Amino acid sequence: MGRRKLEIKRISEKSSRQVAFCKRRKGLVKKANELSILCDVDVAVVIISNRGRLHEFSSNNSLTGILQRYESHVEAEKEISAEIQVAEHSKYSGFTTMGELLQTTERQLEETNDDGLTVTDLIHLEDELQTALIQVRSRKTHLMLESAKDLHEKGKVLQEEKKHLEDNIATMKKNRQVYEMSADFADLLAQRVTLNLF
Repeated sequence: MGRRKLEIKRISEKSSRQVAFCKRRKGLVKKANELSILCDVDVAVVIISNRGRLHEFSSNNSLTGILQRYESHVEAEKEISAEIQVAEHSKYSGFTTMGELLQTTERQLEETNDDGLTVTDLIHLEDELQTALIQVRSRKTHLMLESAKDLHEKGKVLQEEKKHLEDNIATMKKNRQVYEMSADFADLLAQRVTLNLF
C-alpha cells in the first residue's frame, strides 16, 4: 500500500507543523543541493520560520554573492521592461482606445507590401524558409559524413597498398642479397678452381 496523498493546507497542530517544517526544510535543501550538483548551477535557499529563525543554503558558499546577482538581474529586468513600456507607449500614444489599436494591428496584418504579400504570407514564407534551411543543413551534414567515410575508406586502401609495396621491396632486397651472395660464392669457386689448376 502506497503513501496517501497529503492535502496541501496549513497543518493545524503546532507540533505536527514543526515536525513537517523540519523534515521538509531538510528535503528542500537536499533537493537544492542535488540540483546544484547535477546541473552545475548556483542555488540559494532562504527560509524564515514562523518563529523568525533564518535557515539558508547556498551551493557555492556565498549566499550574499547569489543575492547580489539576483538583485542586479532584477534591476536589469526592470530597466529593460521600463524601456519597452516607454517605447510601446510612444509608438501607440496616438491611439485612444484598445479597439483602435486592434483595428490598426489587423489592418497591418492584412495590408500588402510592395511585393503583394501580407504579413501573414511573410510569416508563412519565413516558416517555409526555416524548414528548407533545416533540410539543407541536414543534407549538408549527411554529405559531409559520407565524404568523411569515403576518405576513411580510401585511407585504409592506401595503407594496405603501402604495406604491400613495403613487403615487395623487402622481398626484392632479400632476393638481391641472395643473388649477390650466390654471385660471390660463384666467383670464389671460380678462383679456387683456377688455383687448383695451376
